[in-house]
Amino acid sequence: NAEGFGKVALFEILDTLEEGTRPIMEAARKQFAEEKGGDNALEPWNQGFLMAGDVTRRMDPYFPFEKSVEQWGRSFSAMNISYRGATMDLDLLDRKGKYSNGFCHWPQPAWVKPDGSWQPSTTHFTSLADPSAIGSGYTGLTTLMHEAGHAAHFANIAMPSPLFSQERSPTSVAYAELQSMFLDSLVGDADWMAKYAISRDGEAIPWDLVADQIKATHPYKVFALRGMIAVPYFEKALYEMAEEDLTAESIKALANKVEMDVQGGLSARPLLSVPHILSDEASCYYHGYVLAEMGVHQTREFFSGRDGFISDNPKVGPTITEAYWTPGNSEPFLGLVENLTGAPLTGKPWVNELVQSVEDVLKEEKEKYDAKRAECVDESSSEDIDLDMRIRIVDGDVVLADTAEDGSFLATCKVFEEYVQNRYAKKE
Repeated sequence: NAEGFGKVALFEILDTLEEGTRPIMEAARKQFAEEKGGDNALEPWNQGFLMAGDVTRRMDPYFPFEKSVEQWGRSFSAMNISYRGATMDLDLLDRKGKYSNGFCHWPQPAWVKPDGSWQPSTTHFTSLADPSAIGSGYTGLTTLMHEAGHAAHFANIAMPSPLFSQERSPTSVAYAELQSMFLDSLVGDADWMAKYAISRDGEAIPWDLVADQIKATHPYKVFALRGMIAVPYFEKALYEMAEEDLTAESIKALANKVEMDVQGGLSARPLLSVPHILSDEASCYYHGYVLAEMGVHQTREFFSGRDGFISDNPKVGPTITEAYWTPGNSEPFLGLVENLTGAPLTGKPWVNELVQSVEDVLKEEKEKYDAKRAECVDESSSEDIDLDMRIRIVDGDVVLADTAEDGSFLATCKVFEEYVQNRYAKKE
């Protein structure tokens, strides 16, 4: 209901995505089995292990976690994203007893008061980074881009009541997640990495490593899509099942059937392990992520078509602020996507990306990578960053860095960087 349409309309949308990607999924499973030694590779206990490879380990030096706050700030600033005077607490590091999820919430929503004055938002943002773990820098930066995307969205809702800028209904999952997933998608772009994936020694990630990541992941991206859509198809079948047929065994059998039908085989992440299905407040909720991802690809296609690029595009911030953020939940999700992109929501841009050959993706991404590296040669990174917000980096009740105390965004980043380096320094 929060999305503004019902079950019939939802599954008309999802069916186009399911039908459009079924042949891609079947071809990918066949290729995976051929590359990895036979059909046994497709067993759920083997697939994840065989897909892991060593790319994550090789990329790790180019995503030092202690630089993640600075790189997020530089990236958002280059896109002209402003937080309109907001205050944000970032609680980034894992610790014993910490709630096991990354999320944002808003003790103070942004809104325009009756006298016309502006009430900035207050955001609390948490994640679970362990800087000593391989891959933590990439994961931590992606999470930061995601949650900071939520924060930017809610900081820019300019409506005459705080009810338009709170995270519950009628704010839909699809609407909220579109903003954050669009912004965290940049971390996987070759031109974004060319500028922001920089080692502690100041070396940019080499093209050969970016290419290896594309070769390892692009042919099998469809697996993630099929895993996503399996959840709403299972929930639809489950809640349409006659009550007298509901037993523990019938539910397990239904989950296995949906996995086989939608994913082509049993899933490495069993449907009945998805927490949204098991939690009453999140049931019939997961389709929002699918709709959001469809919106991400459609939004990316729009910016690429209009401007030719997304990373560091100074038109991105103003465009999404006006079309997506300012109205808050006063407009339905489908209308917002159409208002920005000029077309109704469709899965076609997502499918178009999946059907691209690895060779075509490599060619496109190499051109973007080379162009961005050429820009970086003539670009200075010493100027300060102004996101129009106060940032406090905390660890529970302990304040590690604060722009109000440290004097600037980059000074705060430096304090945090030194704290992480000292706390997680490798013992000889």
